[in-house]
Amino acid sequence: MRHLVSGRKLNRSASHRRAMLSNLAVSVLDKERVTTTVAKAKEVRGVVERLITYGKKGDLHARRLAARRVNDETVLKKLFDDIAPGYQERNGGYTRVLKTENRKGDNAPMAIIELVGRGHNDPVRKRSGQKKVVKAKPKAAPAAKAPAAVVPAETAEEAVVAAEAAVADDETAVLESESSENTNA
Repeated sequence: MRHLVSGRKLNRSASHRRAMLSNLAVSVLDKERVTTTVAKAKEVRGVVERLITYGKKGDLHARRLAARRVNDETVLKKLFDDIAPGYQERNGGYTRVLKTENRKGDNAPMAIIELVGRGHNDPVRKRSGQKKVVKAKPKAAPAAKAPAAVVPAETAEEAVVAAEAAVADDETAVLESESSENTNA
């Protein structure tokens, strides 16, 4: 029985799991946003939070503890000089896990893990549950040609007279084109 056994095995050996989580944590600290599976995102969250806490302490011992997990010197420098000072006032909760659509190939649940408050304002989630309902517009009757010159009318009566004249002009144009086609044939 697995009572009170914490952590996910992620179908890997202990050394492979530790290396994978370290590499994923370095990617999160470097890129500040990484897309991965939900299980991996939830596991790496603890690693990243602990590394940022080491960065907030800032002493030599904390730097050496963080260097055990972070094997990239530039990312380690970024952690202690850039990322951690931004979280001095925050007590934990440095990362956010956002669930997205399932992966196409194997339908695995995917998530985005990102650092909170680092300037990511663009939308990241794709909405799969809600589909937009587009109402079909009623089709208008096909109009012939628009009147050549539209004159603003002063009153409603003048507008009606102008519209009747435009329709009459269109009808005569259609009749003339039909008669010219008949004479050519």
